[in-house]
Amino acid sequence: MATMADVARVAGVSVSTVSHVINGTRFVKEETRQVVMDAIHATGYTHNTIAKSLVSGSTHTIGLAISAITNFYFADIVSAIETEAGKAGYTLLLADTHDDPGAELAVVEALHQRRVDGVLLATSGGPRGRPLGYLAELGVPAVLVDRCASDRFDQVGVANVEPTALLTAHLAGLGHGRIAMISGRTGLRTSDERAEGYRTGLARAGLDLDERLTVSGWSNAEDADTAVGRLLALADPPTAFVVANNHMTIGAMRAFGRLGVRVPEDVALVSFDDFEWAEHFRPRLTTMAQPIHEIGARAVRMLLDRIGDPRRTPETVRLDPSFRHRESCGCPPEPVSRRGVPIGDDERP
Repeated sequence: MATMADVARVAGVSVSTVSHVINGTRFVKEETRQVVMDAIHATGYTHNTIAKSLVSGSTHTIGLAISAITNFYFADIVSAIETEAGKAGYTLLLADTHDDPGAELAVVEALHQRRVDGVLLATSGGPRGRPLGYLAELGVPAVLVDRCASDRFDQVGVANVEPTALLTAHLAGLGHGRIAMISGRTGLRTSDERAEGYRTGLARAGLDLDERLTVSGWSNAEDADTAVGRLLALADPPTAFVVANNHMTIGAMRAFGRLGVRVPEDVALVSFDDFEWAEHFRPRLTTMAQPIHEIGARAVRMLLDRIGDPRRTPETVRLDPSFRHRESCGCPPEPVSRRGVPIGDDERP
């Protein structure tokens, strides 16, 4: 492996000059800089970033612990985070937690041991979970993404309660009295908040809560498919569905197709999360769209602020989703999307 001394010998300059060119620590004449760059290419020298990090205390890497394989919403988040991190000169190390608390702790520990400057985490546990305890105890700069689980940390996500209440109230306003919810995985903060929004929407519409109409789809398509079958098998089945994420919406639509249930003719459907092909479903899906790119970009900026000032007061940011009114709810689409929150009286369906 070529060394800095090899580059200096080929370029006919001192090792310190090579170092200044590579690290930008001192002005070097353009002609000298070019000679050094040519020597770098000729020798195949690769700058040892690990050695540099031992001196500077920074690796310019960010660790991202997230369940990216099974949820394409998170895949979009990863893309946004990587783009923003790259703009700031940081490299992203991605590790999949599989939404398993044990795996999540192992991932967080591994990222820390690899000397990342900070960690972005979509935690699968609550505020007292071991991964959060590890980060807090060791003082690792961290930002919680999507799942705002603990105000001990900086965190950024979307408002969940009011937008889900809006989706539920919208269906009630169309005359549905039996509204079901396919909720997310038990224990996730987003699942709890969207379930709360569902209950709030029912109460605002003057509808009683029927616990039989709330079934967990465990945040995946397969379990959502099963949940729809259970709900439609009730003696008094629902006529409308609120689905708590995009992955489960795929499963719900698959179940409706298999059972010969038409949307929106037989049942109405609304979903939290928009996705790229929602416009191409038939019918087109009425959804609550999250500002995915802003969530990812904001998370990176918050982490860089935390790295720069570890003593700053933790901040929680909740971004507003947008109501995408299409046909699956059973009414004509609106020409312009409305903001999900705050909801003014003139905006209520």
